[in-house]
Amino acid sequence: MKNFPGKIAIMGGGSWATALAKIVLYSQPHINWYMRRPDRIEDFKQLKHNPAYLPSVTFDISRITFYDDINQAVEKSDTLILATPSPYLKEHLSKMTVSLKRKYVISAIKGVVPDENMLINEYFIRNYGVHRKNIIVLTGACHAEEIAMEHLSYQTVACRDLKKAKKLSETIFSTSYLHSSCSKDMTGLEYISVLKNIYAIASGVCNGLKYGDNFQAIFIPNALNEMMRFVNRVDPKKRNIASAAYLSDLLVTSYSSFSRNRVFGKMIGEGIGVNAAKVELGMVAEGYYAVKCIYEINERYRVDMPILNALYSILYEKKIPTIEIRKLTELFK
Repeated sequence: MKNFPGKIAIMGGGSWATALAKIVLYSQPHINWYMRRPDRIEDFKQLKHNPAYLPSVTFDISRITFYDDINQAVEKSDTLILATPSPYLKEHLSKMTVSLKRKYVISAIKGVVPDENMLINEYFIRNYGVHRKNIIVLTGACHAEEIAMEHLSYQTVACRDLKKAKKLSETIFSTSYLHSSCSKDMTGLEYISVLKNIYAIASGVCNGLKYGDNFQAIFIPNALNEMMRFVNRVDPKKRNIASAAYLSDLLVTSYSSFSRNRVFGKMIGEGIGVNAAKVELGMVAEGYYAVKCIYEINERYRVDMPILNALYSILYEKKIPTIEIRKLTELFK
């Protein structure tokens, strides 16, 4: 492990990938960076910032090697930081022929692999032969926009090998404006990072329906309890869901104006159709896809999840938000 993490590659061209590149370059002299669009790379080199996301963040281009070929990026790197939206992950990986068995994989993806209904760490273990102790998950209350502005933020680095988590926390994911903690609860934290997007959409729907702050104060504890029931059923383990590592991501994603999932939900609550809201948002709301995945996973576990069920009815069965949320409120305590 003495050479870990070795050469680091950022995999993705969105806002979170850009924020992560900024973080990594705080301590590392160089990164590789994979983006699928060569035109974006050329614009990036000329402008010295991402032409599509977080344009206020400027980069020293001499410290970055760009790739539009995923195989070249993987081959030239030891550690891959994945920051592509979960709905597009399989499409990106379908072009990859280079083995990942000797690579370290860091997932910053807060979603489930659609159709497979698998967490990101499980997907790489089963389909690409990545060793369990070589997969790391980044979670926590970090919006890319606030990282760009260097607002004080906190995140959790989770790995079954706690030594790797601590090394990353101390050398890569700690800056003057970012504090990192460590955990071995990779599965629990990854499920939390998926579920919080679902509840952020629901929070947004309620906001769009003009439910106020008093209601939101009741909504969050109910969402937290629902989250706890599901995670503890799927992955039974002693954990404190109310601690910062778990709760903070739910809070910021449900309340923040930077939360694309909350904004998406608000549009639904205001009467905008699902497809129109997706287009108007202009970015991927991971929670939309997570609703279907978790709903289908829960068909096996049968956990009591009224918020999830209400949101599934609204997004996938085209039920009227006003009616579904009103029925939901009657179940809250």
